[in-house]
Amino acid sequence: MNREQKNKIVSTLTNHLAESKNIYFTDIAGLNSEQTYNLRGMCFEKGVNVSVVKNTLLKIAMEASDKDFANLDVVLKGNTTLMTADVANAPAKVIKAFLSKTKLDKPALKGGHVEESIYLGHDQLDTLVSLKSKEELIGDVLMLLQSPVKNLLSSLSSAKSNITGILKSLEQNPVTNTNNESNDKKSSDNEDNNDKESSEEEAN
Repeated sequence: MNREQKNKIVSTLTNHLAESKNIYFTDIAGLNSEQTYNLRGMCFEKGVNVSVVKNTLLKIAMEASDKDFANLDVVLKGNTTLMTADVANAPAKVIKAFLSKTKLDKPALKGGHVEESIYLGHDQLDTLVSLKSKEELIGDVLMLLQSPVKNLLSSLSSAKSNITGILKSLEQNPVTNTNNESNDKKSSDNEDNNDKESSEEEAN
């Protein structure tokens, strides 16, 4: 490989690192052709891009990148296969599913630059699997903010229904009001009669 070819690869890698939101550094050494094919198939289904890279060229690309790959240069040993995806935990889920299905120890997670944070070591796999993207976190916050509003609207709707029910009940039962008015009138007449009788007695 001549210098021109190396420069072209470094340029391609630099652009790839810049455009990738989530970058996983993995080791797939030891997988046979069939296992590698199956792994690539699972990655394709989940929107994960896979590329085997040369450590020396990848290091140059990382140094040329605007992203901070601090501490990740220590993982550039042996086989390095990049897995990149728009969804933060997609590569982690693929790795875990593949390991569970095949009972193998590869691919191994060497490190990752995920959602602008650095992760080192295979023991970070479960953490990355459960990781939510910024979009998902924003969605959760919006849902929490909307809950009080929904509860308020529900209460207002319930109160409106209750008032409407009361008004309808009054409209449908006018007899109750008429009876009350009749009783009030009778009571008033009785009081007037009693007052009249008292006045006559006093006059006599």
